[in-house]
Amino acid sequence: MNADITFRDASDAVDFGKTFVHSDAFRALFREGMALVEETAAYLDGQGREESRTLGRQAALTYASESMRLTTRLMQIASWLLVQRAVAEGEITPQEALKEKTRVRLTKQESASPLFDAEALPEALRALIGKSVRLHARIVHLDGILAEDPPRRAVDESPVATQQWLIRSAFGQG
Repeated sequence: MNADITFRDASDAVDFGKTFVHSDAFRALFREGMALVEETAAYLDGQGREESRTLGRQAALTYASESMRLTTRLMQIASWLLVQRAVAEGEITPQEALKEKTRVRLTKQESASPLFDAEALPEALRALIGKSVRLHARIVHLDGILAEDPPRRAVDESPVATQQWLIRSAFGQG
C-alpha cells in the first residue's frame, strides 16, 4: 500500500458529519422521517381514533400508552432531523448542533409495560410503531457517528487495522 493515502492526523480524515448532512442520503432520511410523522398524525387523528374506540379496556390502555410513546419517538426523530437540516443549510454550526443535543435527546424507547400485548393493537398502529422504532435506531446510530471526533490514525498504521476499526465503529464496538 502507498503510505501517502494513510491519514496522518485528523485534518486528513473525512468529516462524516460535514459530508452527511449535505448528502442525498440525508435528504432521503429527512423525507422519510417527516413523512412518517405526517402519516402517524393522520392515522392517530382519523382511523386510529376510530379503531381505539372498538378496543377492550386493557387494549385501549395499551393503545393510549403506545401511541404516546410513538408520538414521543417521532418528536425526537423530527427534532434531530430539523437540527441536522439546519446544519446543512448553514443556519447553525455543527458545534451548535452538538449543544442542541442537551435539548433533543434520543432516548431508548421501550414498550409500556411487561403486559404489553402487541396483538391487541390495530395492525396500522403496530406498523407505525415498527417503522418508527427502526428509524429511531438508525438515527441513534447516525447521531453516535456524528458526535465522534474524527478518527486519528498513525502514519504507519496498517490499512487492515484501519478497516477493522471502521467495521467495529459501524457496529458500535469501536
